[in-house]
Amino acid sequence: MNDFIVSLMLLGAMSSSDGYLPYWATTNQYGLMPERNGSMALIKAQSEFDDEKTLQWRWGTSLAVNSFNNPLDPASSPVHPMVDQLYGSLRWSKFTVDLGMKHRENEFLGASSNLGSLSVTGGHLVETGNARSMPGYLVTMEPVAVPFTGKHFLLSGAYGDYATTDNRFVKGALVHRTRIGFHLEPTERLSLSATLDHYAMWAGTHPDPEKEHTEVTFENYIRVVTGSHAGAGGTLSDRANVIGDQGGSEIFKLEYRADAWTFTAQHDIPYADGSGMGFQNFPDGVNTLHFGWKDKNRWISDILYEHQYTMFQSGTFNQEEFDDEGHNINPPGVSTVGGDNYFNNGYYRSGWTHHGYTIGDPLIIPTGRHDGTWSSALTTPHLENTRLKSHHFALGGKLFRKHPYKLMLTYSDNYGTYYTPYLGESQWEHEWGTVRETGLKQLSAAFVGEVNLSRGGSRAGGLASRYGHLTALYGLYLDRGQLYNDTAGLTLGVRYTIGR
Repeated sequence: MNDFIVSLMLLGAMSSSDGYLPYWATTNQYGLMPERNGSMALIKAQSEFDDEKTLQWRWGTSLAVNSFNNPLDPASSPVHPMVDQLYGSLRWSKFTVDLGMKHRENEFLGASSNLGSLSVTGGHLVETGNARSMPGYLVTMEPVAVPFTGKHFLLSGAYGDYATTDNRFVKGALVHRTRIGFHLEPTERLSLSATLDHYAMWAGTHPDPEKEHTEVTFENYIRVVTGSHAGAGGTLSDRANVIGDQGGSEIFKLEYRADAWTFTAQHDIPYADGSGMGFQNFPDGVNTLHFGWKDKNRWISDILYEHQYTMFQSGTFNQEEFDDEGHNINPPGVSTVGGDNYFNNGYYRSGWTHHGYTIGDPLIIPTGRHDGTWSSALTTPHLENTRLKSHHFALGGKLFRKHPYKLMLTYSDNYGTYYTPYLGESQWEHEWGTVRETGLKQLSAAFVGEVNLSRGGSRAGGLASRYGHLTALYGLYLDRGQLYNDTAGLTLGVRYTIGR
């Protein structure tokens, strides 16, 4: 059966200050939450794949509207409607095609997928659940065993193209995505994998009509896919380097599956150029440890610790030089590029963002978020905090073995960028470690959960169980530190679901 589910969620949000809501109240919410005190409504309908059929299909849509007064754009309407998801999917064997706007599925979930991932990045440094979805297509191949390997060696992958739809510096920029995974399963319990998760932002209309631009041609598209230099129809930067703004991450994962629990260790390495892909940015990356019981009805069913470090960025010097024609004139073997400045780009100045929110690691924040001049309604100039250290701890489970919750504590030391540090002297063009840097320290916490009101045997609960499922939603949030204003926040809401 291809049954479908319909749900309506109503949520109110407020903070103790007149500024932004606390960090975790709006982070990894797909850009749907109000930025300041306000409310949000979300209605969605979706179906699931029917595993009894060879060719399966599903569809989904979700529409949202949030309401808040924006002091940075006082002439704007306080009501902001959004198309969150609108997609159709086909699946055959190990292959799936998604067409439209669809959320990426996160990893490291707790007792309820409705509460989102316990991880800051959701297990994917390049594309988290932080920004609005882009329209496009994605072809996915689940792990497929390589012949003659006894099903111990498998390959997976994904290939897709998207279009940006926001008010950005280079309007109408296109995005290409490629993911290739190699999986080794020596036993049924143990698996190891290495995945290249790559993106390329290219084309689009620069605000300066005299500025060079890269034409949308089939030849340039092939160069985007292969990570090559641009041809004649490209900017000087695209001819000198790879075409467009290309970056991504390299993910190394170990997973052990026991009868009653699983343990996962993951190292997710960002890169912005060839030096990063060649591991010259070590020790930068996101390190995740997750322990989870298969019984999700425990008081504590999941424990996660995550450490991020993005300080080095391939070093403090740029050793590549090019002539006026864009040709590399370095001596053989000299090709190191430092100051990677993850998710930023000089031409695509809005960086790896969509509708003002960082698409990737949400600890890397857009310019203006620290001093209160950022708004998702305004053009994002770039990302201001690419160099940071953080420790993140999360618990998930069910209160009284019935009501899902998650607790998150995130401590970070934030340094801005090499070129624009928050405090003190810049480390750029100094030997590594010779400048004593000082970061902005920040603690952000969240305790969120849901209470199923359809249980308990009351008359109201019985009626709700018969005609649908009624759930109460809550969230408590706290920011203390130097990066954001000290504030506490609260969200309260309900969700009504009809279907499975």
